Amino acid sequence: MRRAYYQNKLKLALIGQSLFGQEVYTNLRKQGHKVVGVFTVPDKDGKADPLAVVAEKEGTPVFKFPRWRVKGKPIPEVVEAYKAVGAELNVMPFCSQFIPMNVIGFPKHGSIIYHPSVLPRHRGASAINWTLIEGDKKAGFSIFWADDGLDTGPILLQKECPVEPNDTVDTLYNRFLFPEGIKAMVEAVQLIADGKAPKIPQSEEGASYEGIQKKSNAKVNMAQPAEVIHNWIRGHDKVPGAWVVIDGKPVTLYSSSMLSGSLPAGQPIEVEGASHPGLIAKSGLILFGSDGKALQVKNLQFEDRKMIPASKYFSSDEAASLDLTDDEKKMAEEIRAIWKGILSNVPVIDDTTDFFKSGAASMDVVRLVEEVKQKCGGVQLQNEDVYMATSFQSFIQMFVRRLRGEDQEEELVIDYVTKDVNNMTVKMPYQCFINGNFEDAEDGKTYSTVNPTDGSVICKVSYASVADVDRAVSAAKEAFDNGPWGKMNPRDRGRLLYRLADLMEEHQEELATIETIDSGAVYTLALKTHVGMSIQTFRYFAGWCDKIQVCVCVAQRYPSISVCAIVIPWNYPLMMLAWKSAACLAAGNTLVLKPAQVTPLTALKFAELTVKAGIPNGVINIVPGSGGLVGQRMSDHPDIRKLGFTGSTPIGKQIMKSCAVSNLKKVSLELGGKSPLIIFSDCDMDKAVRMGMSSVYFNKGENCIAAGRLFVEESIHDEYIRRVVEEIKKMKTGDPLDRSTDHGPQNHKAHLDKLVEYCELGVKEGATLVYGGRQVDRQGFFMEPTVFTDVEDHMFIAKEESFGPVMVVSKFKDGDVDGVLSRANNTEFGLASGVFTRDINKAMYVSERLEAGTVFVNTYNKTDVAAPFGGFKQSGFGKDLGEEALHEYLRTKAVMVEY
Repeated sequence: MRRAYYQNKLKLALIGQSLFGQEVYTNLRKQGHKVVGVFTVPDKDGKADPLAVVAEKEGTPVFKFPRWRVKGKPIPEVVEAYKAVGAELNVMPFCSQFIPMNVIGFPKHGSIIYHPSVLPRHRGASAINWTLIEGDKKAGFSIFWADDGLDTGPILLQKECPVEPNDTVDTLYNRFLFPEGIKAMVEAVQLIADGKAPKIPQSEEGASYEGIQKKSNAKVNMAQPAEVIHNWIRGHDKVPGAWVVIDGKPVTLYSSSMLSGSLPAGQPIEVEGASHPGLIAKSGLILFGSDGKALQVKNLQFEDRKMIPASKYFSSDEAASLDLTDDEKKMAEEIRAIWKGILSNVPVIDDTTDFFKSGAASMDVVRLVEEVKQKCGGVQLQNEDVYMATSFQSFIQMFVRRLRGEDQEEELVIDYVTKDVNNMTVKMPYQCFINGNFEDAEDGKTYSTVNPTDGSVICKVSYASVADVDRAVSAAKEAFDNGPWGKMNPRDRGRLLYRLADLMEEHQEELATIETIDSGAVYTLALKTHVGMSIQTFRYFAGWCDKIQVCVCVAQRYPSISVCAIVIPWNYPLMMLAWKSAACLAAGNTLVLKPAQVTPLTALKFAELTVKAGIPNGVINIVPGSGGLVGQRMSDHPDIRKLGFTGSTPIGKQIMKSCAVSNLKKVSLELGGKSPLIIFSDCDMDKAVRMGMSSVYFNKGENCIAAGRLFVEESIHDEYIRRVVEEIKKMKTGDPLDRSTDHGPQNHKAHLDKLVEYCELGVKEGATLVYGGRQVDRQGFFMEPTVFTDVEDHMFIAKEESFGPVMVVSKFKDGDVDGVLSRANNTEFGLASGVFTRDINKAMYVSERLEAGTVFVNTYNKTDVAAPFGGFKQSGFGKDLGEEALHEYLRTKAVMVEY
């Protein structure tokens, strides 16, 4: 077997550098190829290149030549050292040095080079930049056979990808050129080993060569269409930086995107060469092209290298504009030296240096915090401060403000709807929440959310479009790929979730009030369950953040999937948000969440609290709107890798189909139910009546695990029904904010109408309507608590859930345990079930045979944050709550290692 493993493998010389080179090296070795020598750049400031680090660790010969030639001639001793390793092929994944032709052509198979463009287009060292500058609709890379020209050798293989409208050099590289390039280099080497590698001459048709841009050449020509300007800016992003003249001074522009939708309000600003003044708006600097279309720029950098958010250009108190005292400047330089000591591979620590993009890891965060605290005593810093201020400039500004006691974060700008209700003033956000900001829907559309107690409109809420979903997903992907959330130590992530839970607790009365007026939940229940359990859920999963296990050499569970979508129902708006999003976030994912169209307000209030908790921008995004539009786009979106849904079975099936067709998303579904509750004659009657009523009427019957059908043993049936009706008559139906109310309004008018139709059908089929069955004669969407008896197995109300306050009762013969079990399991649903009996053996016998995800014994509705929750059959699959819920948001990978 070992001889077969090494069949058609080559001896390779790897010539190059960088993380890309490191990954190519590692993957080639995994495929069984032998790397006989690594030729890379010398150490910088005592720190080796990543390729050298891994090669030296594995005992591969490593050569660090400063140069290969002098005055155009090869250095003999360098060439001889290279030839001595006996390579059959040179692999050059990324190489900044000039390699002599007597090295390029020496091996049996010659040399192959990776180039980040689809040759012959964009030859030269700035290929990715020019792909964007030229507005190419596709990008890609080529692996070609080296010759004596500049990127002119025959093509071995090429791969392409679309260029997204707002792609940057970084997003293109991270999304496609880096991961797919590594795979392609390995594929190319194997093709050569197998004798199947083509040599396709490059055509000169369409060939182009562009040199490295200089700052002096990067000025923006404003007399062009907006898209051309946008391409120029993003193609020059970071290095060397496109610039314009504002107020007579050169200003470099970073993070450009095309502006769609309505033009935001802003303060005019003169931009040299532009036909129309720019605008400083909340979203950034708005620039106009010659075609009248607009683009926006997020960040600006001045000649002194200070960078600020473009939206803060006119803000005299912006952190980036702080004037430092002499003592503060001295401290800043001391901190710069600390950064330099940690980031020894970075030649110069300037204002734009990013701590994590420069290679820092979680241990470096601890070192930075402790060194700064030691050097500058009296300043309180925490690890998350580094994650929230990742550039050197932002870190210094944060530090100085902390030193001065001016470290209060800028208050989030929110256009609240306020209402005086429940003896308090509640402040409710109503816009989409995307990338840390509340924004109108791109097309400006809104819809009304209604108070079910009286049918009045609470407020207008943004009605998200497909474009809004795309923006939210883009923000979540950026936050996952490049933001602090994914780099954060899990324990620090847990601290943020604990902080969020604390804020939810501080605002629990306000959250419960909003939940009541938006969903109709009785306030006392909203406070205890809707909000109370939400807080418990976040605290539970916050504790899990640093306990997700990694088992080396056997199996490794990655603590994240990527961007997840969450679609929640209207019966428990905040609690369903918590059940899914807490596990998702604890596992390290980012998310886009769609609240139910009829109950968006607590989700948007929650979004406000996430900002106050310090959750980084883009980690959580909330887009209210319709399921057919927003939910469907989530199901179809190629960048979403997991979707969690709670709702009806038909919609769940459609979501599952869309997720499969789009990109085979991981899916978890908590769907409909028709939960059976079996009450035996040997039960505790008082408890069975009390809990049986709770199983049906809890939360107005709008409860996914509600007992959809009660089976009562014949000998106690009549007494049981009599006592239930007696208790119903004592229930108070009315204003859910009244603390004495037992039964509030149904969630919305359409649902109330369906409940009335459900009861009418039950009567028509021959069931006995013992109590209720009608809409309450009062303002609002109130339904009478209802009881049906004599319900036969074939009836519609025996098979389909009402999702309302309707008790459906069938009797069964005394002692017929197996018969009632057969009837209870004769359903396509299997979410929950229950049994009441004093006989523990009978209880265990029945619970083992009930086909449901949860079985309640002598209780009901008793969920716990540590107990997994989910259904069988057409009630869905996957779990919320407990450790099992984490598995829904993690990937498991087996890693087998032989030493």
